[in-house]
Amino acid sequence: MDYQKAASYWIEKDAKAVCMDYDLLLDEMEKFILAHNTCALATGCGDFVRCTPIEYNYKGRKFWMFSEGGLKFQALENNKNVCLAIYDSYVGFAQLGGMQVSGIAEIVEPWTDEYLDLLAFRKIPVENMKRLPTTMYLIKITPVRIDFLCSEFKKSGFDVRQHLCF
Repeated sequence: MDYQKAASYWIEKDAKAVCMDYDLLLDEMEKFILAHNTCALATGCGDFVRCTPIEYNYKGRKFWMFSEGGLKFQALENNKNVCLAIYDSYVGFAQLGGMQVSGIAEIVEPWTDEYLDLLAFRKIPVENMKRLPTTMYLIKITPVRIDFLCSEFKKSGFDVRQHLCF
């Protein structure tokens, strides 16, 4: 198996791609992100890899996820690099929609201004969160790169696969 050849497929194809303007692409990406609320969050460290389906909020060009805990934190302790995937159900090549977001994760300390701000954004009363048997952790992911696949782009003369680096 020539892994390098397989890995370079999109790199070579993207070199010839018709790219969208940054602002137009960002707008299309944010529409897609806001039209969904669940992703697959991949974390890893050493030989350990975890992929967790998790609900997210998108605010201030960042992804925010509340979690009661889990093995994803085992990886996040030593590796803040993450990737999340958001996608539509597959119904055919003419209707593809999905993205991979590579980013940096941070754990937001409970009850800080940033934590309380997201509670307010989600309209979750603070007293309800404080009554839970365990404190909910808040993961903040700052995107570094987004790879977006959208069949609709072809109708406007663009390649279906677009990239945005922050």
